[in-house]
Amino acid sequence: MATSLVSPMATSSPLPVTGPPRFFVTARAPLARFPNKSKTAIFTPVRPAVHDAINGEFLAAIPLPPGVRSSSQVLAAAPDNRTFVLSGWTGPNSPLRFFRVHLAEDGSPSDPIPVPGLESDALGAGHIIALSPDATRLAYAASIPGGVKISVVDLSTGQRRDWSTRASVVTGLAWAPDGQRIALVVGGWGIGVLDLGLQGSDLLAATRLVKPSSDLSFLESVAYAPDGSALIYSAGHAVMRIPVDGREEPRVLTRVSLPADASLTLRFSLDGTGRYLLYVHRWRGFRVDLADGSTTSMPLKTDEHSGEGDSPNAAW
Repeated sequence: MATSLVSPMATSSPLPVTGPPRFFVTARAPLARFPNKSKTAIFTPVRPAVHDAINGEFLAAIPLPPGVRSSSQVLAAAPDNRTFVLSGWTGPNSPLRFFRVHLAEDGSPSDPIPVPGLESDALGAGHIIALSPDATRLAYAASIPGGVKISVVDLSTGQRRDWSTRASVVTGLAWAPDGQRIALVVGGWGIGVLDLGLQGSDLLAATRLVKPSSDLSFLESVAYAPDGSALIYSAGHAVMRIPVDGREEPRVLTRVSLPADASLTLRFSLDGTGRYLLYVHRWRGFRVDLADGSTTSMPLKTDEHSGEGDSPNAAW
């Protein structure tokens, strides 16, 4: 299936943005316990969850497709705040599987729809994915021997297009609103924009550098502004904005206050309006209004195992 996708670009108009987010989805890895100091882990499955976007209240557990034993931490959202792609854990040292869900107007999830063509590639929770604005394509980054690979997969057929490079890691992916480009954060290189219309499989040759990493510390997430004119990204605990042509210096939108034990990087999800940013630390979600910099803290309760194990990732 590698490089069998004729056109990796999105195939239709973006899903409509309906206003400020009403929901967000959390996902995490299964709980691993080692009873009596055993070297063999016992895994407790967990399911992804739907939350109220205002107060973080748990609304519903998301069902898993056949063959998937638990959720995993990799997920992405379309700009409509209703369409999500999630990853599923199939067992120790086994591939992840991906599936789509759609939320009804009350937040209740649909039955999961498996995504074909990804099972052999997605082997770890450190992978990064991004869902195209029209929800027809999934972009994902994965480590390969000697470098990294970015693929764009058709969600219906599983056909895909691959690009690779010898860079160390990709930490952020985001689709342009027109579905013709993808912004990416490449460790040791910087922030760039991949032109999906160019031929060839050399990732950096097809990517225009917007901001080099030499003067940026701890780069992580990236997102497009809704009009496609700028990129929103995190550098350390600062949320920055830079024109997509890179001709102006970035400016700080807000600085996030996190405890001393927090990661040096900030992974976030930007909603379809471009105004609200979501991130998670431990078992709390934080909703940031980029218009005024205000932050709302929300406790996260997902199921009977809330507060146990690693905290979830989130997207809206």
